[in-house]
Amino acid sequence: MLEKLNTIEEKYRELTSLLMDPSVLSTPLQYRRYSKEQADLHDIVEKIQEYKKVIADMKEAEEIIHGADEDGLKELALAEIEMLKEKMPRLEEELRLMLLPKDPRDEKNIILEIRAGTGGEEAALFAATLFRMYSKYAEKRRWKVEMIDASPTGLGGLKEVIASIIGKGAYSRLKYESGVHRVQRVPVTEASGRIHTSAATVAVLPEAEEVDIKIDEKDMRIDTFCSSGPGGQGVNTTYSAVRIVHVPTGMIVQCQDERSQIKNREKAMKVLRSRLLELEMEKKEKERAIERKSQVGTGDRSERIRTYNFPQNRVTDHRVGLTLHRLEQVLEGDIDEIIDALIIKDQAERLKEL
Repeated sequence: MLEKLNTIEEKYRELTSLLMDPSVLSTPLQYRRYSKEQADLHDIVEKIQEYKKVIADMKEAEEIIHGADEDGLKELALAEIEMLKEKMPRLEEELRLMLLPKDPRDEKNIILEIRAGTGGEEAALFAATLFRMYSKYAEKRRWKVEMIDASPTGLGGLKEVIASIIGKGAYSRLKYESGVHRVQRVPVTEASGRIHTSAATVAVLPEAEEVDIKIDEKDMRIDTFCSSGPGGQGVNTTYSAVRIVHVPTGMIVQCQDERSQIKNREKAMKVLRSRLLELEMEKKEKERAIERKSQVGTGDRSERIRTYNFPQNRVTDHRVGLTLHRLEQVLEGDIDEIIDALIIKDQAERLKEL
């Protein structure tokens, strides 16, 4: 590990030197690139220096033990060695975590897709509950939520909802939410008070930009139609809604949230690019055979990942075995404890591989 740490320190020094080079200072694009690289390494370099100081202090204390004549001085050195030995494993663990390869998609905005699964109207109501939960979570983190498309039901549920969540680190926090979410509760429409089990599927996709994935115009069929949702008389009388069919994959994306056809097309393209990028990433991961047994972080949407039990006021995440008896707060967007547990498990799995 020490060899790897020395390489990182050397790289940091090299970047610091380059940032003082007049030829780099006069090239804004290059300067920004080097600045970002240096900033990305700053925290780990500080941790490396702390780790190396502990090693140096330990060596110095050992020299005192072997060379000192005074018993009092030896005792002080022994006490310091014990303290440094306690500190060392923590620093090594922190460094190992910092050395884990970063997911380049972590800082991206996301496309959130929620679809009602088994359970009819009750599943649609649950899909709407989940969308509200993620919207509340985004609000707490000062992220912006933009609706792209929704299929509401008569009772206030959602058969399907697609939205973008814009904010720093949105994908890094929400990427573990992909999968089947199950709810157990007594539906409003249930006269006998029996508990029903319903489900909704969540997909979290990193938002793809044009540089991430190119789509050939000839591979798309674009239709326009009158919007059917809320938004005033103008929405329903102009052909502002957009439907895009990606012919090679058969993917269909539509957006009717905006009054402008151009804006609806932009949003629909954003979803299409993100879905195609996800498809490409899944294919690459399978080819490289790096899928782990644990589904944490893989975005497998066929797996049941979490149960929301209303009668018992309980939320259980099945991947980490975490159960919280505060369902109401979770549905108000208080999901950091669950996400943190998933991140810790993901890190542990990746450390084993490392």
